[in-house]
Amino acid sequence: MARKMVTLLAVVLAVTLIGGAGRAATRELALTRDKNLQVATFSGGCFWCMEAPFDKLEGVLSTTSGYTGGHTVGPSYEEVSSGDTGHAESVRIVFDPARIAYRKLLDVFWHNIDPIAKNRQFCDVGEQYRSAIHYHDEEQRRLAEASRDELRRSGRFTQPIAIQIVPATAFYAAEEYHQDYYKKNPIRYKLYRYNCGRDQRLEEIWGAVAH
Repeated sequence: MARKMVTLLAVVLAVTLIGGAGRAATRELALTRDKNLQVATFSGGCFWCMEAPFDKLEGVLSTTSGYTGGHTVGPSYEEVSSGDTGHAESVRIVFDPARIAYRKLLDVFWHNIDPIAKNRQFCDVGEQYRSAIHYHDEEQRRLAEASRDELRRSGRFTQPIAIQIVPATAFYAAEEYHQDYYKKNPIRYKLYRYNCGRDQRLEEIWGAVAH
């Protein structure tokens, strides 16, 4: 499985180069030299807000904002935002499984989204803001489905869990100005996050363990 994951890592990072984020692509490509690394991909609404929680985790080596799950090659932000390409704003994570388990990444994913929101997250509405777990192998699929089923059994939600669990497809890195947006533009980021009601809704859903 490790060899399969390494091959897949090389393929998905090569696809990144077709996108618009040169620095992000270069940074990720350098990580392929370590054959023990793995990739995880999540969609959870605005990708600016999904980078930050994963960047804080020990064992996560890089996060890249981008687009996946659509039918257009190398889409731009404007094209994805129109809702016509079928892509979702997503974040791809390169991580060291010896330092952090995929289960932990799933846990962080769930606590940073509204699981019952369909084709939207917080103030962002449309298929491009849908939530999804894009699995890269059968073990990731199994763990993703198990985490979803556990959430269903918890009784926390009376409405259906709306997130998709789907195979990972071509991922295109977003334009460079989107990468690490929360670091580059902290005031704008905080204003957007507050005005979008993201933290308020997360705390309503998850309480003390929110995001």
